[in-house]
Amino acid sequence: MHLRTAIAALLAACLANIVPVEAQGTQPAQCPGNANALGIARTVEIDTTGGPGFGFEQYKMHDFLLMKEVVFTFDDGPWPNNTRAVLAALAQHCTKATFFPIGKHALWHPEILKEVAAAGHTIGGHTWSHANLAKLKGDKATEEIEKGFSAIKIALGASPTPFFRFPFLQDKGNLEYLGSRNIAVFSHDLDSFDFKARTPDTVIKGVMAKLERKGKGIILMHDFQHATATAMPDLLNELKAKGYKVVHMKAKVPLTTMAQWDDAAKKEVKSAGIGPDRPTSSVVRTVEDPAAPQPTAAKGPASVVKK
Repeated sequence: MHLRTAIAALLAACLANIVPVEAQGTQPAQCPGNANALGIARTVEIDTTGGPGFGFEQYKMHDFLLMKEVVFTFDDGPWPNNTRAVLAALAQHCTKATFFPIGKHALWHPEILKEVAAAGHTIGGHTWSHANLAKLKGDKATEEIEKGFSAIKIALGASPTPFFRFPFLQDKGNLEYLGSRNIAVFSHDLDSFDFKARTPDTVIKGVMAKLERKGKGIILMHDFQHATATAMPDLLNELKAKGYKVVHMKAKVPLTTMAQWDDAAKKEVKSAGIGPDRPTSSVVRTVEDPAAPQPTAAKGPASVVKK
């Protein structure tokens, strides 16, 4: 009798922060032009109160995925060409993901981040500059977290989701702060290591091999990486062929950013107010692109890091 009570209590604790929102989601038959689309098997709503952690790589508390279910997460964007290629692949399958953009990148490419939001994806935060927070002292880590979220808010013109992923997955000394702000923390169940991949095929084989072993999981990828962007169409097709299903995550409430850091992020916006309010894509158009090189982020390790 005591064992039954203990098991019931454990299950209740694991499910307390996750509420299913849609039992069926977007089914393949509802995806125009793609009868074999992945769609969305179900959507879950996450109560971020207290800063729950997800991803068994680090946080072995909340396992809400069933076998053959996956969650797509993408770090380090938004980035020209690559993020849009990821969006196009997801749209082709009428499926959704969670994006963890870098604050600087959000201000550099706000029009791309708005496209992510317009497509119905969830947008969390990944610091202002992809700093290793475990190496920062005093209020510097807080600044990275809050200024990153504020930059995303400015780029979107709307509040971000209270989801956060640590760069390099280095969470030492900062979990309590995120908990006080009711921001959920995301690690992963499966790291694609796409930042090391030279070819799209390497990305696909790596993800599928790990999924075959684990059977399900939160997948960590990077929309910043060209190999990942190129791999996505075939990866999604293979996931569908192997019977995997996509779960989409949303938060119960949006994040309220702090005025202090909103002001700090606004100061980073260069040449604000000059010229009409038009997306860069409508002002600058690529007319010749003989060879698209691998992207390199200014002043930061984002092009070579995985988290």
